[in-house]
Amino acid sequence: MRILYLADIRFPLERANGIQSMETCHALASRGHRVTMVVRPDTQRPPRDPLVFYGLPPIDGLRIEYARAGGSPAVRRAAYVAAALSRSLGRVRHDAIVTRDLGVASALLRVPRLLRAPVVYEAHGLASETAAALPDLLSTAPPAGETKTRRLAARDARVWRKADGYVTITNGLAAELTRRFGPRPRLAVVPDGVRLARDRAMPPPAAGPFTAAYAGHLYPWKGVDLLIDALARLPEARAIVIGGHEAEPDIHRVRARAAEAGVAARVTFTGFVSPGDVAGHLRGAHAFVLPNPASALSTGFTSPLKLFEYMAAGRPIVASALPSIREVLRDGENAILVEPGSGAAIADGLRRLMNDRALGDRLACRAFADVAAFGWDQRAARLESLLDEVVRAS
Repeated sequence: MRILYLADIRFPLERANGIQSMETCHALASRGHRVTMVVRPDTQRPPRDPLVFYGLPPIDGLRIEYARAGGSPAVRRAAYVAAALSRSLGRVRHDAIVTRDLGVASALLRVPRLLRAPVVYEAHGLASETAAALPDLLSTAPPAGETKTRRLAARDARVWRKADGYVTITNGLAAELTRRFGPRPRLAVVPDGVRLARDRAMPPPAAGPFTAAYAGHLYPWKGVDLLIDALARLPEARAIVIGGHEAEPDIHRVRARAAEAGVAARVTFTGFVSPGDVAGHLRGAHAFVLPNPASALSTGFTSPLKLFEYMAAGRPIVASALPSIREVLRDGENAILVEPGSGAAIADGLRRLMNDRALGDRLACRAFADVAAFGWDQRAARLESLLDEVVRAS
């Protein structure tokens, strides 16, 4: 199958959407499909090789094209959408077009069906609700006006109704979209994934103080501040926080939180770590924390890459008992699930693991077995099933 994948992101991108897009496209190519990614050029000079950046081998079926889109954000956005439309015209060139960009999907769906391949949209939330909630979730996000949220709500509804195929990353998101807009055909729930180890989980950590790890971005909605609060209740423990960018305010906010809580000496901040190096930092931890508080993004719609990375690493996990997380983790079976938004609850969960290493080993072993269903190849196979259905219906 010839697949065109459209992503209006600079590339390679260190954030989760860049990792997920690359891993998904590489896995589809590994299954014999011809995949063309259309992205924006890297902003670093010299440009980085995406395959090297993400630690993936070259593969004949994957091609990366760069849309020349410069200038202000508005001009850059318009140029990318125009390039995406131009690249998409002509049914003989592609069997299917895949994007997780709502605006690009909406624009493509205005093109007559005879002039384009079928469009499959992958949703990671409701754009209107995300825009309205973003100022409370991200330190740098501007408030969204009423006109913008109405426009995004209409776009959400239109793409749901018109897309030739539709993907959500959680059952909760699929259920909410169906509740709002009605049922639709060719809908698939396809969670995110992880690169599975060929042999086994990472070796046990070296002797030393009990260490809890968090890996990922430090946005307020991710909840890393709650790990700092938990550490203040566990004077015998340490933490490692993997991620954050010095040019952004979040890492400075979390460092200040650690200093105010009196735990700065017990927290290691790595700053930004390339995707291929995260596992090396995780090796020093005894447990991993997924502390998302309830929010418009987390409660029913998130499928965090770190969740699957944690499971694949073979360490016990303490995670927020959110509906989206409970689609993968089960309390007392493959993780300890705790009250969302509570540093005290996270501390209690970590204390259980500190006091009962056998419990941690059992939870980690079950999570490691369960994650076998969430490799990138398994994700590509689920997408392939939907794409086959979409192409047959076109």
